[in-house]
Amino acid sequence: MKPKTLANILIKILGLSLIAHGIPGLVNGLVGWLQYSSDNRLHGIANFDLGAHFGTILLMNLIPFVVGFALIAASRWFVEILFKDELE
Repeated sequence: MKPKTLANILIKILGLSLIAHGIPGLVNGLVGWLQYSSDNRLHGIANFDLGAHFGTILLMNLIPFVVGFALIAASRWFVEILFKDELE
């Protein structure tokens, strides 16, 4: 197997790993945020700290998810940058 092909596969695996690690946090943040917003509508509670907390959880777990998709989509471009001086 050529080094460029192996690097391309490894970058895609890294991207898939980031996506897999981001999914539970996204679900946690989304469920918490939806539960917070439904409780506020039902009871008229205005606890912005809790909503900001779940929004932050959602955002912080969205970042590795997006980076994982970017790695998968641009893996060939990254490989070309890493191996630009190497002959095939």
